[in-house]
Amino acid sequence: MVADSLRCFDGDRYDLGDFVIMPNHVHLLVQFVGEGRLKKQCQSWKHFTAREINRSLGKAGHFWQGETYDHIVRSEFDFDRYRKYIAENPVKAGLKEGTANTPDISIDEV
Repeated sequence: MVADSLRCFDGDRYDLGDFVIMPNHVHLLVQFVGEGRLKKQCQSWKHFTAREINRSLGKAGHFWQGETYDHIVRSEFDFDRYRKYIAENPVKAGLKEGTANTPDISIDEV
């Protein structure tokens, strides 16, 4: 459901790259069409998915981490570094088996 939400406006409001869904946060590479869309879109993703997940679990309240941390990708080096970080994150967190040096996990849901 979270992956579907991220893909919903791909190619329209934004261009979605690699992402990984962790238990209480998401890492993703995304390029927005127009300025000022990042904050609004992140709020939309978090609100919709938290509501749906809580509904399916019979719970209420906060689901995702409160803070959003964004970074601007300024070079191909940065892009590759963030792709690698996204791919390695579930392995480093002990949620997925694998080698933390292989950035071939491009889209994954943990």
